Formats: sequence, structure tokens, C-alpha cells
Amino acid sequence: MPKSSKSTKTVAYDVSEQLRTPEEMAAYLDAWLTEAPDDIAGIARALGDIARAKGMALVAKEAGLSRESLYKALSENGNPSFATIMKVTKALGVRLHAGAA
Repeated sequence: MPKSSKSTKTVAYDVSEQLRTPEEMAAYLDAWLTEAPDDIAGIARALGDIARAKGMALVAKEAGLSRESLYKALSENGNPSFATIMKVTKALGVRLHAGAA
């Protein structure tokens, strides 16, 4: 019996395509803050995912940053300042929340 030559086509998953509403964006960021609060790079990437969902150029403009510097700050190897994080969260329309540990 000949072997089937079916091949599976895979596509890269991009979470930013799933973040359609401000509530979904906030829930995604909140999940990172809750589940991996020590993963600073992961939280920055999550902000980058949300920024891509909203439109990186628009977020950069609203945050007062260049698009390139925003990409760099929110990349896997980025190390954004707290001031940058606050500008980005404001531009994204999300807030960071504090709670007792």
C-alpha cells in the first residue's frame, strides 16, 4: 500500500491578531502580570503584541516615540524604561494595577 503524501501546512501564530477589543488587550496584559510577574521580557513582549494589534505606528505616535524605538523597546531583547512603559500603556489605553501581594 503506497504511503500517503499528505503534508500539513503550518502557519505562525500571532497573538496580536486575536486582540481585537480594549478588554481583550487588557485581559492579555493582566494575565501576563498575574501569571508571570517576574518575566519582564515577557511582559514587554505582551505590550508589543498589544501595540501590534492596535497599530505600532499609531501607538508610537501617541506615546511620543519613533516606531523603531518602540519596536526595539518592546522586543525580546529590549529593556524599556519605566517611563517608556507608562507612555506605552497610556497610548494603548490600558492601566497597570497594584494589589497587595
